[in-house]
Order: sequence, then structure tokens, then C-alpha cells
Amino acid sequence: MKKILALILALVMVFALAACGGGQQQPSSPSGTPAQNGSGTPSGSSGTEAPSSGSGTEAPPSGGETAAPAASSIAVCIASEPDTLDPALNSAVDGATMLVHLFSGLAKWTQDASGAFHIVPDLATDLPAPVANADGTVTYTYTLRDAAWSDGQPVTAKDFEYAWQRASNVELGADYGYMFDVVKGYSEEDPAARLAVEAKDDKTLEVTLNGPVSYWNELLAFPVYFPVREDVVANEAWATDPSTYVCNGAYTISGWNHNSIITLQKNPNYADADEITMDIIEFYLSDDANNMLSNFQNGSWLLIDDVPTNEIASLKVQYPDEFVVAGQIGTYYVCWNINEDILPASSGLTGVEAENARAEIRQAIGLLYDRNYIVEEIGQAGQVPASSFVAMGMTNPDGTQFYKTAGHNDGFDGYFDVSVDAIESNYASAVETLKKYYDFDEATQQFTNFPTLTYLYNTSEGHKAIGEYLQSAMAGVGLGMNLENQEWATFLNTRKQGNYSIARNGWLADYNDPICFLDMWTTASGNNDVQFGKGAHKDVAAYDMDLTPYGYDVKVEDGTWAETYDVLISTIKSCSDENTRFQLMHLAEDILMSTGCIVPLYYYTDIYMLSSRVSGFFSNPLGYKYFMYSSVN
Repeated sequence: MKKILALILALVMVFALAACGGGQQQPSSPSGTPAQNGSGTPSGSSGTEAPSSGSGTEAPPSGGETAAPAASSIAVCIASEPDTLDPALNSAVDGATMLVHLFSGLAKWTQDASGAFHIVPDLATDLPAPVANADGTVTYTYTLRDAAWSDGQPVTAKDFEYAWQRASNVELGADYGYMFDVVKGYSEEDPAARLAVEAKDDKTLEVTLNGPVSYWNELLAFPVYFPVREDVVANEAWATDPSTYVCNGAYTISGWNHNSIITLQKNPNYADADEITMDIIEFYLSDDANNMLSNFQNGSWLLIDDVPTNEIASLKVQYPDEFVVAGQIGTYYVCWNINEDILPASSGLTGVEAENARAEIRQAIGLLYDRNYIVEEIGQAGQVPASSFVAMGMTNPDGTQFYKTAGHNDGFDGYFDVSVDAIESNYASAVETLKKYYDFDEATQQFTNFPTLTYLYNTSEGHKAIGEYLQSAMAGVGLGMNLENQEWATFLNTRKQGNYSIARNGWLADYNDPICFLDMWTTASGNNDVQFGKGAHKDVAAYDMDLTPYGYDVKVEDGTWAETYDVLISTIKSCSDENTRFQLMHLAEDILMSTGCIVPLYYYTDIYMLSSRVSGFFSNPLGYKYFMYSSVN
């Protein structure tokens, strides 16, 4: 465990230091992308046919002609059918991995020979420093390189302007629309609002931010900031068919057999096509871990992003060099629908009293779970038991770990004690709390009137195993919970719409700043699966917030989610003092965790299997996997 923990922290430090180039940006990690499978990476749809060889070659031409060089190809499986490949609408790691191959933004992630990750210019000629304005805003001006869309038309600054206006507009309903809230003019309510971004000419893009943003360059490398062309996306189905999919990255989609395979072909119009070493990437689509492992073992698939849980111990021994455990900044957790009424009808509680009771109940149930069992017996890949939502690897301005300074508790990190020594006391505390609200049979040590819940998870052997454990831990005291699985795309939308009571969840950092774990829970956020501030919760005035110790004339007692949490996140994003900003982020996590709706289980590691035949591949702690510079021998 200590060795894995050291690996994660070392990689995170390399990631963080590398992205600070020029004193402007810090690195990123998929803060905002939901992780799909048990290892912290996405897994998708149903079983697939046996794929072609990982180094597929073309047949030599007939008639005695000299054979052309064989096209290089690699077959991999990172997930099932993606929910979407529209860069404005995607919110999953599997989709993001494909999108970084299909699109080029102003900036991109690279890895150097030492393993450090860097943000570097992509279609921008450089990443300039901002110009400060008299009103406190800052302006960036970018010059674009010569680049073309996959259909040959030139990429212009107008394409970026259009794409950002589209992605940020409330009418599109993009999960990540709130990522533009740092840009002047953003509104989460007004469809007529316009971002302060303007194409001055075909090669010049100007954007004004509300103030300095330390992670701005990382946002530029995030898929929601990628360009799209207005005439292309006018067809609402443009991103579902290779014949209408126009992109500007290293690859185009040459084939898409839905729920089976997506084939990417090297794009000859890509600005840096001469640097791309892999001609064809075959993304096979599956969420069947046994199917993945079988195809890896027979040599058909050269990377798989999930493995059967019961095979992990033997795979570590059998494939010591090909079974990979990598650092990743993310948290695997359980989320509750805050509008799910879990109180017995006999409670008589209403309004704020009822919400406070539900929060206490949710927190108590979270203490029934033995996180050490989950990581050691199910995860088996160095995952670390979690006691906070903001993941391990995020640091305070003084370099200390954010999670170690969360919760204001003595003797342990975070909001509750996850040590082995605390398991029994946590369990006893949970039972005593639940006795306040439910009938308890002392003879059987069971609660008798708890409502039966349904735990929703996406198809994955690892998720199922964790769900079964949670079910058994609750059943031990008479709390009933059924299990329901859905395929990935359906699951994402069910959870987003709030059509669940309790569900599995996972979040990987989008960039290296704790705010990416916190701003997703504002009322209007497309990633607010818990439904904070929505439905019945909209009018619940149960939260207190005092910002006067931090220099703000803001103090709210018995406020709604919009009056407290939303205001706090907005304040954090306008705060120019880093120490104060981090104190406010700790306060935001305090409010978030007080609801009991977020139940952290463990901090992720990224496990995958990579064939020893592959070189040039890399993956970053955001969960993105890069195949464009790889080769197969």
C-alpha cells in the first residue's frame, strides 16, 4: 500500500510541477469527468466480436507493383458505446480519450522523456500571458496556426468563437457549460448571454476573463473548449455518423459499428500529421471485463481498460510488466438523490428538520461501509480509502495535501476515520444515529422500517462487486437495498435526470485545482447528479454560511442551496488571493459533505493492461489515454 501511495503522489507531483510552466498554469486531471469502471476508467457497452490483429497490414498490390508501406494499426478497448462524441456535450473519460484524438484546441497535453506532463500550444502559436484591464478583467489574444478541418476547409478563429458560445449557452444544456463561467459574459440562465470572445480576423481570437485564472491553459486543452464548425453541427446528428463527423484533430472516424467498434484513421489534413506514428486506432466497445481479458490474452486487443476483479491477483503475477497501476486524481463514491425521502412516515418531520434528519441518516449509512475491505478485497490495485470528496493529489498553496487539511478533525484526515481501528466504532455510531429515526429490534439487531432502496450502477464486474458489498453491509442491520445495472450511456442519463435513489459515481479531475471537484455541485451544473437546489430541495433553507472571517460582507443563516453553496462557488472563482481562495474551497467541501449525499469510498488508481508490443503510449492522471504517438512491434 505504501508503495502504491508513493507512486500516486510522485506522479501527481510530476504532473503538477510540469504544468506550472511560465508561472501561469497548473496541470489538470479529469476533474470533471465521470469515471466508468472499477479501476477509475470508463467501461462501456456489450460484448464484441473478435477484433483484427493489433498490427493489421494491408495486402500487397497485385501485378508485380512495389508494395506500399503497411499501415500501422492498434486495437484497444477502453469502454462501451460512448454517450456522445460531441466535444461540447461529452462528460465522460472514455469520450474525452477519443475526442483528444479527433480534435485540436488551442492547447494540449504532452508528456516529456522524464514522464512529466506539460500543457503546450496546439493550434495557438503560443500561450501568451494575459493583459490586465482597468476593471480587473484580463484579456488573452491568440494567433492561430494554419490548420484545416477533415473536409479540407480552413480552421478559423470564428470556429472557436462559435464553439465556445454554443457550448456555454444554457439552451444547449451541456454538462460542462459551467466551465465557461470564468469568461466575462457567461450566464447560467440567460440564453441571450454572450461570452467576451471574439474572432478579430481568421487567425486572431480574443477572450476576456473575469479575472486571473491559474488553470486557464488547462481549460484550453479540455474537450468542451475544442472548436466545432457551425455548418457541421447544424445537423443535430452530426456526431453519430462517420459521414457527417467533421473534426480537426489527428484522426477522423472512418467507421462506426455501434456497440461494436469505432475506427479512427489518421487525418492527412491535421496540422502535425507528420508527428503521428499510428495510422489506425480500432476502439472496440465492451463493458464485459472477461471479454476484454480474453481478447488481450489472445493478442487481439493491445490495451484494455478493465479486468475481472477476481483475476487481479493472478494477473499481477502473470503479467508483471503488462498489468499497469498508474496514478490518477479522482474519487470513487456513492451519491444520493437529495430529493429521495428516506424517512419513515411516522417521523412527522418536515422542511428543514426533515432535511437535517436525512443528512444525518445518509452520513450514518456511510459509516457502515468498510473502505479497507473494498480496496483490499475488491479493488486490489492500491486504491486508498477516502474520507473526503476532493481527491488525494490536490494540494494547498503551501504544498500540503488538500484532503489532509479537510474536515477539521483531530487524529485523522478528512470527514471521518477510515482506519481499520475505527471500523467497529464507526459501525456502532451509525447504528445509534439510525435508532433516532427507525424502529430497531434489539433481539435481532435489525432495523425494521427502513425503506428499501435501489442502488444504480453501470455494467461492470467491479461495480457489481462493490454494490453487493454495500448491500451486504446495510443488510447486516436490516437496511434493504436492491441492485440495478444499466449500460453506460443509459446510466449516465438516468443519474443526470435524478431518476434514482442511490448510485455509484466517480470523478476524475479536469485540471489540478480543487475547484473542479466543487463547482460541479452548483444548482445549474450539468454534472449535478445529486440534484442540489433542484426539485423539492430548491426551497429547503437548511444551510449556513459566514464569509465575514475571509473579508466578505456575506453571512447567511438558514439559506437555500442557491443562497449559500452557489454564492460560495461564485465567490471562490472571483477571489484573487490564493490562500483565501483555498480556505473558501475547504468551506465549500464542508457544506457539501454536511449533506451526506456524497459518500467517498476510495481515491482512484488507474489500472489497465498494455501489451509489451506497444511503445510510445502514455496516459495522464486525468484518465486520458494517448495512442497517436505509439507503435506496435
